[in-house]
Amino acid sequence: MQAKQDKMKAHPKRVKETLSSVDPSIMDAVCAFEQSLRAERRLSENTVRNYALTLDRFISFLRANGIAAETVRSLEPLEARQFRGFLASRREDGAGVATLKLDLSALRTFFKFLNQRYAIENDAISVMRGPRAKPQLPRPVKAAQIDDLINVVLEADKPAWIRARDIAVFLCLYGLGLRISEALSLTWREVPLPASLSIVGKGSKPRLVPVLPAVRQAIDEYTDLCPYAAKKADPLFFSNRGKPLSARVVQRDLKAYGAIAGLPPSATPHALRHSFATHLLANGGDLRSVQELLGHKSISATQRYTKVDEDAMLAVYDKAHPRA
Repeated sequence: MQAKQDKMKAHPKRVKETLSSVDPSIMDAVCAFEQSLRAERRLSENTVRNYALTLDRFISFLRANGIAAETVRSLEPLEARQFRGFLASRREDGAGVATLKLDLSALRTFFKFLNQRYAIENDAISVMRGPRAKPQLPRPVKAAQIDDLINVVLEADKPAWIRARDIAVFLCLYGLGLRISEALSLTWREVPLPASLSIVGKGSKPRLVPVLPAVRQAIDEYTDLCPYAAKKADPLFFSNRGKPLSARVVQRDLKAYGAIAGLPPSATPHALRHSFATHLLANGGDLRSVQELLGHKSISATQRYTKVDEDAMLAVYDKAHPRA
């Protein structure tokens, strides 16, 4: 087998000719593509699902416009106008800039896969440019509003263990800067929380996050009250029925609590993570350190939070300075 592989590597032209004779159905190619995203690129299930939905819409668009998209070879002669037409139809359906950029990314990744797996060559997709999005600044929650949120949870008409659970989840987002998926990936193996947690974030990149005493106390109160017996491998946070707590429930509950506490509609689980970063930087935190704590691959992603603080300072200046 190894000798055969070495022989193929020694004759790339012959390999490419062999690949170019392969013409599977588009559905088979899409399935192979999804497997590649999971096994080779290790993308999240959400990303794989979104890419698959984009490809399903794209294929339906082609067929609706008289292009018999049945096998991978039928995609090779596509021109830029077909790709632009698809994106235009998505825009007409109400897709925003972020969604269109995701659609284009999915198509580019798919055609790159087709080129590597089946020697499909299509230059049109490689020169396509996505719409430019206006930079969206994070909308953090104020520190005082975090206190209001916790007080509302404490006074909620819910079982004590659920109140303790909700506070613990919210403090994992705000006090540790975790993504909601990272918080819900914690297991009972981490209890009691150590001085710092090893968190595996996007791209399977691990990072160390110091644990604040308030977060440790909240977790301890929740685990003491939790009515369900748990194994070390079980998710730390349970639903009221003893199942793993879902992100949708956290989002729903935060929205309900936030409405009572007077928080803006932008106060989502991810906004609590934004607040973690913004408040650290506002109080003298080092940009590189905050980047590491958040698990950002690029420091440019973290620099957005310095802009938030700058805007707040300018607002104070405009309101208070006699020459403003």
